[in-house]
Formats: sequence, structure tokens, C-alpha cells
Amino acid sequence: MLRKTKNFLRAHGVEYEKEHVNPLMVPEKVYVLKFGKKDGKFLNRFIVEHTYTWTGRDKINKITLRLHGQKHPREFANEAKLLQYLKKYAYRYTEDGATERKHHRR
Repeated sequence: MLRKTKNFLRAHGVEYEKEHVNPLMVPEKVYVLKFGKKDGKFLNRFIVEHTYTWTGRDKINKITLRLHGQKHPREFANEAKLLQYLKKYAYRYTEDGATERKHHRR
């Protein structure tokens, strides 16, 4: 799940960790991809709510991007919209993000 997003994070040198969470009371499954390591902890995360179709394929209902300290997370309908956002703001998550930000303003 989120194969293109994981490839994007790897290409930009961003560490990530993934896990599956199965809530008890709702039919949706939850997939969490944590990234942006600082001081040994992952601060940011993608939360993907998905279900399975009757043919066994994954159907993504909603992708939520929750950054550290953010009160109103961003929600995306599919992975393509998420990647479009990440490409625009990739400099924030890379190791040398400060230098890229300076070049971005010019």
C-alpha cells in the first residue's frame, strides 16, 4: 500500500516506519506510515483508511497527512493527490531541507 509514496520517501532520503492497526468497532482497516525522524522518534504520519472490495482488492477511502503539532490534518482522496502535495513541499522533509528552502525562495 502506498508504494509510490514509499518510493518517493526513499528517493529523498526520508526514513519511515509502517504498521497496520485494526480498530474493533469499524469495518475499515487502518494503515499508518510514520516518517520524519527527529531525536529518535517519528513525528509525522500518513493515516490510510481502507477496506477490501468483494474481489479482495484494497480500496482507499481516505488518506490523512498529520504533521507534528498539526491541529487540522490534510486529507487526500487518493495517492496521486498526496504525491502532488509532497512534490510541492518535499524540501520540508529532507535532511538538507533548510538549504533547499533558501533556493526555493529565489
